[in-house]
Amino acid sequence: MLARLAAEQATGALLRDRGTLYLADGQVVHAESPAAPGIDVLLTAGGRLPAEGWRDALDQAGPFGRVGRYLVDSGRVSGGELEICHLGALYDAAFFVLAPSSGPTRFRYGVAHWIGTVRPVPAEAVARETLRRRLLLDRLWAHPETDTTPVVRTPRALDIPVAPRQRDVLDLADGVRTPGDIARVLGRPAFHTLVDVRRLAAAGIVETPRPRARASPPPAAPVLFAETPADPDIALLRRVRDALEATL
Repeated sequence: MLARLAAEQATGALLRDRGTLYLADGQVVHAESPAAPGIDVLLTAGGRLPAEGWRDALDQAGPFGRVGRYLVDSGRVSGGELEICHLGALYDAAFFVLAPSSGPTRFRYGVAHWIGTVRPVPAEAVARETLRRRLLLDRLWAHPETDTTPVVRTPRALDIPVAPRQRDVLDLADGVRTPGDIARVLGRPAFHTLVDVRRLAAAGIVETPRPRARASPPPAAPVLFAETPADPDIALLRRVRDALEATL
């Protein structure tokens, strides 16, 4: 469907269950996914752009679809910084949007994103990069469940070199945070965090938490056998028996 929309030079939003691609004249101009930190996180988490500066840009230029242009014109970020950060967010989110899915795919013509056009990317390039990234992850550690479940550090001692960026990930692998959560805390693209997590998993340094074993039920209290009141019918039969025996 993406190839067809690119061929017809469509403009609008391609909606899938894991996010949205925005197209203008058949090229991808932005992407968003709940699984990936947005461009706002990538710009503000490292302190390059204050959070209030981002909110101001949204308020002033969001309704006109020119947030990117406003950030540059107001001097909050340079054109090069915005372009690099935007491309990082675009490819990061597109990786999840274009993931295999059984959910519906829809296209809404004419829809534009509030960031505006920063640097359009050919749809073919986005699809090709998405496939390359998926193959890379599979080569590193062919267990995709690692991408979406919380990860935890194993008891293994660190007897191999760990890069500083991987150590940052390792410090947050608490058995509660997923790789996506870790990416947001660090202000990094989710895909880069997935690479670090899969490399750490392949080295046996992190793993997905095992389900906790159900607690054994407490031992049953001993059954105490107590004499129960005699059944009235049984008592009557006993009296009849006793009377018969007395007459013999």
